[in-house]
Amino acid sequence: MEAARVHAARPAAEADGHEHPAVRAAVRGGATAVKAVGLARIASVIYLINELPVQRAYYHAPVDVFLAHDEAHIIGQLTLAHTHALEDLQKNAWRDQIHLLKRELRAFERGYLLLELVIPRMGKRADAVLLLDDVVFVLEFKVGSTFYDPAALDQVLDYALDLKNFHAGSHHARIVPVLLATKAGRHVNEARAFLDLVYHPQRGNEHQLAELLQLNLPVQPTAAAIEPAAWLHAGYHPTPTIIEAAQALYQGHQVVDISRSDAGAENLTVTGACIAAIIDRAKREGHKAICFVTGVPGAGKTLAGLNIANERTQADEQEHAVFLSGNGPLVEVLREALARDQMRTAKTKGRRLDKKQALSQVRSFIQNIHHFRDEALRTAGPPIEKVTVFDEAQRAWSAAQASKFMQQKRGLADFNQSEPAFLVEVMDRHPDWCTIVCLVGGGQEINTGEAGLEEWLRAFQTRFQDWRIYYSQRIRDDRNYLPNAAALAQLDALRAEPLPALHLAVSVRSFRAEKLAAFVQAVLDVQPEVARQLYETELRAVYPLRVTRNLAAAKQWLQAQARGNERYGLVASSGAHRLKPLGLNIKDKIDASEWFLNDKADVRSSFYLEDVATEFDIQGLELDWVGVAWDADLSLHADGWQFRKFKGTKWQQCNAADSRRYLLNAYRVLLTRARQGMVLFIPEGCAADATRPPTYYDGVYRFFQRIGVEALA
Repeated sequence: MEAARVHAARPAAEADGHEHPAVRAAVRGGATAVKAVGLARIASVIYLINELPVQRAYYHAPVDVFLAHDEAHIIGQLTLAHTHALEDLQKNAWRDQIHLLKRELRAFERGYLLLELVIPRMGKRADAVLLLDDVVFVLEFKVGSTFYDPAALDQVLDYALDLKNFHAGSHHARIVPVLLATKAGRHVNEARAFLDLVYHPQRGNEHQLAELLQLNLPVQPTAAAIEPAAWLHAGYHPTPTIIEAAQALYQGHQVVDISRSDAGAENLTVTGACIAAIIDRAKREGHKAICFVTGVPGAGKTLAGLNIANERTQADEQEHAVFLSGNGPLVEVLREALARDQMRTAKTKGRRLDKKQALSQVRSFIQNIHHFRDEALRTAGPPIEKVTVFDEAQRAWSAAQASKFMQQKRGLADFNQSEPAFLVEVMDRHPDWCTIVCLVGGGQEINTGEAGLEEWLRAFQTRFQDWRIYYSQRIRDDRNYLPNAAALAQLDALRAEPLPALHLAVSVRSFRAEKLAAFVQAVLDVQPEVARQLYETELRAVYPLRVTRNLAAAKQWLQAQARGNERYGLVASSGAHRLKPLGLNIKDKIDASEWFLNDKADVRSSFYLEDVATEFDIQGLELDWVGVAWDADLSLHADGWQFRKFKGTKWQQCNAADSRRYLLNAYRVLLTRARQGMVLFIPEGCAADATRPPTYYDGVYRFFQRIGVEALA
């Protein structure tokens, strides 16, 4: 009778194609299964799964429903949801996990179980998540393992941190990561939480799960029990690193799958749609267009550019959209990351892909702008690309710098164009349509000859009259883009249309502190009261910031803050020559790929805190935690910043306006690289060393004290 009633209820459950495995199991299992689960329980499961907007887990059900299922049905659901080739090893691991969970969860039927929960930002899946009372348990299984692998502990902690930081339903929950090495020895655990209620990873063997669950459940829950439906519906708003984003986009994911979608950062999607509309219109009407996209540091300009190149290629391969950057370290790191990821993916599918092949495949997605330029010099015809995205377009060379390079490095004595003018000329060779997307960072020019946005506008003053020009309104409002009235007049003289959607106003790099860029601007403008207010109201509670005169203390703080695989490292300006006595030698060039990508065991990685990256190494990239080493090239005195260059054996005053601007911008880059927090190391100097007098450093330290930044011993 009960089974018949369940059969009668099936059309409603299946109307939207969301029939839940709990229902199927009960129906196929007959009256016994129905009785074990209960009709009311099944009805609640039907409602919950029918309301889910996306499939977040391969399988999920209340624990009592899970216990009523037989293994075949659970394995069947996991198999159906698995999109890759399924190996026997994976099936066997699932069977062992199911057996363990059925044995250990009998005392916790009130909980809710999810298997193979997708973690989109990381491109991975958590083996299991258990919602129990007011706690989220994240379970990582190492079936057959006889030891507790440190890498596996970091992995499960990473999953817990991802939920805490980016999943709205987990922001205020207790989250306990658990590593289960099934054949390991018994481990004695202690329930200890970090300040954000993420617990230190727990370890156990195949017989310790129930014990670990009980140990980490509060004696008296301090919050209401987690409601599974609300938790599953809660928004997931990740802020991936640019490396993670590039990997996800290259694998075919959409930017909406891997980036924040809350109101504060929604303009990443809006900007992408605006650029796509400009491209579509140019293609439809047969004209040429250029658009200038602006954004605060960390707002996602590079992510927007990668997404445009990815989406246009997927929509129409004949457009041959390409992402171009003159930032050598950025190109190197992203290519290496994509190649490594491709090799890992191939290995999981049982294929062998060597490094050379992998790098060859990713070069078409991310190219060095200089290679694009050199190819255009060899031929007078149009390039294959119809859509080009120029990252960090403000760093393109002036006519003088480009001519000097072409004469000395390419043997072209008669080259007399700026880099922007030449790049536009190359795309103008197309007889019908094309679109250039320029990603422009305000105040990001950091090297001699980087001409800024003005040089792009100058290219259109006397040539390319038929081009449509679109720009972010921010260009008119922020002196970091166009610094004076003459530059604005240059813009006004062009047939250009302002579009608000072309500005990315919110930092998605520093997901803890959207106002970090404004704070850094106030510091560089020497506005202590503005900086203090921003620090107190926007940063102090959510973005750890410290200052110290002790390098060892700075390193210890970085190591203490980072959890799981969160990356940390030391940075300094390329002019910081007198940090050398303290063991930081900016002349020892890092290998960017090794520094950014290698793990904690590698002495060449950022984790070792031995090699320091400069603004040239790190622009466009980021770390979770950053130590900024401050030198006497930029010191603060009563009348403002003092700018210096180290020549030979002593400091010299830096008087050229462009050189001063580049130095301030270098520190802007360094101070906006940290996603989660930062420590400033300002040396005490040495009275016996004429190149390091304490007066060169004390003013900067006092300034940050005045702002209210907490000091480390």
